[in-house]
Amino acid sequence: MTRVVVPVRYPLSEPSEATLREAVRIARESDADITVLHVDLYQDSRGVTRADLKRAAERAVGQIDRARYVVRRGFLVEETILEEVAAESADVVVIGTQQASRWRTMVKRFLDDPDIETFLEEKLDCQVVTVRAD
Repeated sequence: MTRVVVPVRYPLSEPSEATLREAVRIARESDADITVLHVDLYQDSRGVTRADLKRAAERAVGQIDRARYVVRRGFLVEETILEEVAAESADVVVIGTQQASRWRTMVKRFLDDPDIETFLEEKLDCQVVTVRAD
């Protein structure tokens, strides 16, 4: 079974809504399960629950079939997302351009001018789709 993982902010920002819409489209076209993920930072915890995340996602895009809602607590958003993607054995990760930019900054510490999508695909062994919110 194909698994799509989509990290989003809570409350959902406009870019997160665009990313979520694209992830839902991909999941429907691929007949895939979808994991909607939010990372609640230890240092800035908002006490977000799975129910909060589900309500916000469904308000934004309607009911999402075969969806799993996950709230993880962590110190670093990007690292926590990578851990969840690996744990889920995701086939596709859908991220917004802002998230890709933060990963690019993190990876530049180790590599010169990395192609973040290729780097993530190699590290995660899955397809990475980057969504630009217009």
